[in-house]
Amino acid sequence: MSAVEEALRAAAAAEIMPRFRQLAAHEIVEKHGPHDLVTVADRGAEEHLTASLTALLPGSVVVGEEAVHADPSVYDALRGDAPVWIVDPVDGTRPFVRGERGFCTLVALAQGGDVLASWTYAAALDKMAIAVRGRGATLDGVPLHSGAPAPGAVLHVAMSHPDYTTDEQKHALLGLRTEGIEARPCGSAGLEYLGVARGALDAVAFNWELAWDHAAGLLLVEEAGGAQMTLTGERFRITGDNALPFTAARDTATAQRVREKLLAGG
Repeated sequence: MSAVEEALRAAAAAEIMPRFRQLAAHEIVEKHGPHDLVTVADRGAEEHLTASLTALLPGSVVVGEEAVHADPSVYDALRGDAPVWIVDPVDGTRPFVRGERGFCTLVALAQGGDVLASWTYAAALDKMAIAVRGRGATLDGVPLHSGAPAPGAVLHVAMSHPDYTTDEQKHALLGLRTEGIEARPCGSAGLEYLGVARGALDAVAFNWELAWDHAAGLLLVEEAGGAQMTLTGERFRITGDNALPFTAARDTATAQRVREKLLAGG
């Protein structure tokens, strides 16, 4: 566990933080438009982590955001038998590009579709959250407990932007814009999940299922005492084919309440 933490810190120190607020225009590229950016820091950090993580666990493979962008077949490793490191080198690339501190590096270790451990490292904030299935979650070594919202309190939810999805999912997400819920656009998915695990945010609701955005955070929330549900009430599967949108929340009752609002739509 400590070796993985060291690998994350080393990748961030070598590839991410030297470029924080130092990016040149040619070091930022649009992948699928202005809302989907990649930088030299993303690519460098993923290459660094791919080398260090596979060295730590011989026989393992890496499913990284940038590798999958280059070759979509890499994603199929999630359905294989080998241990898989799921890597998002810079989660929150847009804040990173803007020079804001709201970004992190996400790593999860999975096998057979099950997430076994995860690391969320916010380098600019110097925060490291770790979760191990069945052994709890910590933030900088302190146990995390998501708790439950106060009875009757307004729920604070970070959600996908409803304009960037299908009409059906937009209708579901708009169900969160209702009395008793304060919904706002999400930032870095990894940091939003950390907010839920800390009890600083009541829930998230997302309409996309790319494993590198969700694997680490979902385990973190669950091991802190929270819950997750897809639209059908099932747990999210990192291998895909989920009923979307889905939610992760501080406790089961809150997850169910958010799911009901998604089902009702707006």
